[in-house]
Amino acid sequence: MIDAWLAALAADPWVLAILFGLVLADSFLVVIPGEVAVTVLGSIAASGGVPPLWAVIVVGGAAAFCGDACCYLVGRLLHPERWRFFATHPRFQRVHEWAKTRLRTHIAMAVFTVRFIPFARLVVNLTAGATGIRATRYLPIAAGSALLWAAYQALVGATISALLPGGTITAVLVSIAAALVLGWVIDAALARLAPRAGGR
Repeated sequence: MIDAWLAALAADPWVLAILFGLVLADSFLVVIPGEVAVTVLGSIAASGGVPPLWAVIVVGGAAAFCGDACCYLVGRLLHPERWRFFATHPRFQRVHEWAKTRLRTHIAMAVFTVRFIPFARLVVNLTAGATGIRATRYLPIAAGSALLWAAYQALVGATISALLPGGTITAVLVSIAAALVLGWVIDAALARLAPRAGGR
């Protein structure tokens, strides 16, 4: 019965629009389960073929990037570190200070890692805008991380659908661990390439 309901939901032409809205809202409201939505829909797409798995990835990635870009713009224009709520919020202050340092020295690692950690992702995007990091530098990395995040979440869902039905929570936890490794690998690659670029 549940499988039939999920198949009907996946066949609804509005399902991708709903996915876009959930992932976009997740950029601002960390209680929205954007990650779970992509993982679940990826699982359904793999098992039933509707919607196409590639569409889940593209829509999820586009929504994630739009959310990150909007948060970056809010930080650039409104400087949320001056807001009373954030100024008195210890968790925000801790992540904000961490983000200011990491965005200067390990921007790829920071962006890719926090893409899987909702509150930290919000703060890092706001901080990137507030500290004046160039859009031409930040947004391409944010776009890449958003697309890879969506692909990873959807493909994990597809794999879990084949190997471990009903394992959405496991997929999300594994995704967080993989994000840390992915961020480290990309930063290491950028650090290795940077001296060569500078030499040329």
